[in-house]
Amino acid sequence: MRNLKLPRRTFTALALALSAIAIGAIFGAAGNSQAAQTSKPNNTQPPSISGTAQQGQTLTGDHGTWSGTTPITYSYQWMRCDKNGNSCNGISKANSKLYDVVSQDVGNTIRFRVTGKNSDGSTNAISGPTAVVTAAQAPPPATGCPTGTGGVSISQVSSPARLDIDGFTSNPSVIGRTPGSVTVRVHVSACGGRDVSGAVVYATAVPYEQFNVPPEATTGSDGWASLTMNEASRYPASSHEQQLTVFLRARKSGENLLGGISTRRLVGFNVNLNQ
Repeated sequence: MRNLKLPRRTFTALALALSAIAIGAIFGAAGNSQAAQTSKPNNTQPPSISGTAQQGQTLTGDHGTWSGTTPITYSYQWMRCDKNGNSCNGISKANSKLYDVVSQDVGNTIRFRVTGKNSDGSTNAISGPTAVVTAAQAPPPATGCPTGTGGVSISQVSSPARLDIDGFTSNPSVIGRTPGSVTVRVHVSACGGRDVSGAVVYATAVPYEQFNVPPEATTGSDGWASLTMNEASRYPASSHEQQLTVFLRARKSGENLLGGISTRRLVGFNVNLNQ
């Protein structure tokens, strides 16, 4: 191959030109890379809202997806809009990711605005509107009874439930002329026949002073309480008495004797003065 000899001046000029091209390429590339990495926040996926648009519920906002110079910081604002998602106004102090829906929101929609900010600037992005906010559902009527089946504690029963005296016996089963004492057993239930433990039971014979008034007794886990009445001076109330009438009351401790969930009942026990 034949060698080509260039004049010294031409060779020098060519070398300088090649150097300039190389330097330009290096610095030009660096400049383009810096420009690509520096930009204010850009929202690539809009904010969104999850949760039920109903009074009393909590909505959760998501800031979406963003690009731009990092780090990017975010600030939030919940907005109340008309039913079509227009005419929006910021809700005072609603500037976190969570929002509790209030009565003023009923009939409107809610949007979630996010502001992304970095060293190069800031950008706003807004979610789509929620469904029209509905009023809170009315709570189901109170029953005063616990869920489930089986016995219940008196502490679990409240108004409008009521106690029920649905069982009673005496010992002896037939009361003679000189019984000495009579033990009355009383069963207390509530909430559809469930045994009630802890109910306070009172018993007294009618007319009074046939038997003493025993201390109140408390029902056990089976719902039964026992009270022993001792014979007094005015028993029998009549020489022809055939039934001993007893006034019974069951109540919840601490409640008004005539109010709350208490109940009262008159019951009768057989009397045979020939025994």
